Amino acid sequence: MKWSEVIMVRLAGSQSKVPASILRELINDLAIDVGQEAIKVFRREKLDSDICIVLFHDGIKTNTGGSPLGLRVVAALREFSQVYHTVWIEVEN
Repeated sequence: MKWSEVIMVRLAGSQSKVPASILRELINDLAIDVGQEAIKVFRREKLDSDICIVLFHDGIKTNTGGSPLGLRVVAALREFSQVYHTVWIEVEN
């Protein structure tokens, strides 16, 4: 089964510049853990403070509301920003 985690981050006010290096380090760690093809990072058009991280998975979905890796990312980013985390399952034809 293919499924994805969508982690949307909204950096607020003066904190929007603080976690940039942490975010880059986190994304690099993610790429190592899940592979370069399994992660995509998006920036919202005309709003640099909004970031979307998508983790792609191919396998059994966990019952924890996300992968251990996705949950770690959410926990790390919550310190700096608002985080919205959802799990999506691919619809099979």
